[in-house]
Formats: sequence, C-alpha cells, structure tokens
Amino acid sequence: MKHPPHIAVIGAGLAGLACATALQRAGLTVNVFDKSRGAGGRMSTRRGDGWQCDHGAQYFTARDAAFRAEVQHWCDAGAAAPWTPRLVSLPHDLPAAAPVEGDVQRFVGTPRMTAPAALLAGGLSVATSTTIEHLRSTPEGWQLRSVERGWLPVEFAGIVLAIPAPQAAVLLQQPAAELAAVASRTAMRGCWAAMLNFDAPVALPFDAAFVQRGPLRWIARDSSKPGRAGTETWLLHASAEWSEDHLEDDAGQVAQWLVDAFAELGGPLPRAQTAHRWRYANSQPAGQDGSVWHADLRIGLCGDWLHGGNIEGAWLSGRHLAAQVLASFTSAS
Repeated sequence: MKHPPHIAVIGAGLAGLACATALQRAGLTVNVFDKSRGAGGRMSTRRGDGWQCDHGAQYFTARDAAFRAEVQHWCDAGAAAPWTPRLVSLPHDLPAAAPVEGDVQRFVGTPRMTAPAALLAGGLSVATSTTIEHLRSTPEGWQLRSVERGWLPVEFAGIVLAIPAPQAAVLLQQPAAELAAVASRTAMRGCWAAMLNFDAPVALPFDAAFVQRGPLRWIARDSSKPGRAGTETWLLHASAEWSEDHLEDDAGQVAQWLVDAFAELGGPLPRAQTAHRWRYANSQPAGQDGSVWHADLRIGLCGDWLHGGNIEGAWLSGRHLAAQVLASFTSAS
C-alpha cells in the first residue's frame, strides 16, 4: 500500500498551522517544526508572576468567509472571543483623543492570544525548540538539519516554509534560488514592544489607542481583553521607523523610553516594565498571490508577508498554499 506524502512545515505560526491542518485533513502526513518553545509566532503572550500581556499581535479581524467560519470555530471552542475596547486615536496635531468610529469587529485569543494557535497545534505533530538550519535534496525527497538534533532521520516529499521572509531567503538560497529571490524582495521591519505592570487600574479614559505621537503607534490595556486574569497590564508598540532606528539598543533602555512616551500621554509610571524586540514584525506583501509553490522542487512559501501582513492573511496564505500542495501531489499520483 502506498504511503501518503510526508510534508515538513517549518514554522508554527498561524500560516504554518493553517497549512499543516489542511494538509493533514486531506490525508497527508505532516510534521511541523519551530525554533520557539511554543506555537503561535507573533500571536504571543508573555506571562509572569500574577500577570500576562499579549506582546505581539493585538487582535484580528475576519472579513473572508472561510476565515470567519474558522474564527467562529475558535470562539465555539473557547479559544477566541470578540474584543470591544474603548478605542481612540491620538493624532499628533490634536490635543485630545478622538474616538475611533466604525463597525469593525475585533477578536482576540482567550484566555491569551496564543490560544487559537494552541488549538490548531493540538491536532498536529509539532516539534518546538527545533531550529531548521539547512535543507538538502535527495533522490527520495528532502532532508532537514536542525541546530539541536543535526540531520533529521525522516525524508520528506515536500517542504513548506512558513517563516519570515529574511529567514526563508537564507534557507532557500542554495536549494531553491528562485524562491529565495521572492523572499529577498520582501523587506520586513522590526517592532519594539514594552509590557507595563501596574498595582491598580490605570485611570485613562480608553482601553486602546492608535498613536501618532513620538515613538509609539499603539497602546492597549491588555487587562480589558476577555478572559484575562492577573494585575493590570498595558502593551506599548513602537513605530516601525523608530524600532528600526533602535533595533540593537539595550532592551532596558528601550523600555524606559517607551514608558516615558506613555507618561506623556497621561499614563502613570508602572510597577515593572520589560521590553521585547520583534525583529521581523512589519512587511509589505511581496506581490504574490497569497503563497508560492514550486511544483518541480516541491517547496513552498506562505505567511502573512505574502497575504496582507495580518493574522487573517497568514491563515489565508497557509490555506492557499495547502491547496497548491494537494493539487501538485494529486496530479503526480
């Protein structure tokens, strides 16, 4: 009896998980690898003693019909819920906050942003703390080498790279120069995030704000999100431009600068603060149609950087690539 194709998915962010889930449901054998300690990518939450804070993606919307159905599944499973913050804009040329109007429905993972990724990963074979550093073509398919375990004993019929474009470009340079060129055309910029802990609720008349003053571009009362527990926490995101200018600066100094900027907006000094650098956070989509699949080499690319740069785009990109992979192996059988 012929065995189903065995696919390696490198990257356990939402794009990789969406792709892997679709492939597995179609009958393929899938292994997911990620260098981090858990799944989710930038759908990430930092936890400490009595506090938590989403320090990557802050919320997501659902406009595509298929993604709306997926989000409803997450909500039914208790892994996501609508978030209706008191949302304002803080433009640089107005002295006061301006309410953000509109009927956009925003969702968050519950009880933390990692929950939807954890739900998907629970049905997959996911190897975390596994940094894939080299790909090698063999007569039977592909082999992967990790920093932690050397060459993996399994040979794969195809490979999906669901990682930031600069990382994909490095991995693909030797085995798939054409795809490396696609990834190299995408510039990704960093983002500094600061997490602030407070002993009491912060007396600001809003829960989240789009900011156009100083280094900040987004601030949010993480404690206002549904299902959150622990003390009051706020998340501050710096602009891409400011983050790039300070990408290699000391995290403690960056945290203090962002706390100072928060104070200028009326925020009190926190009990504690910490900063996290997202090296690859913002991108301009590469102009591809959601994903890229090289049928001859059987290597593909997916990720938010190929489809709109947000959570919905990441999921759609993964599903789009899965359809191409399945079509490729179906036609070859």
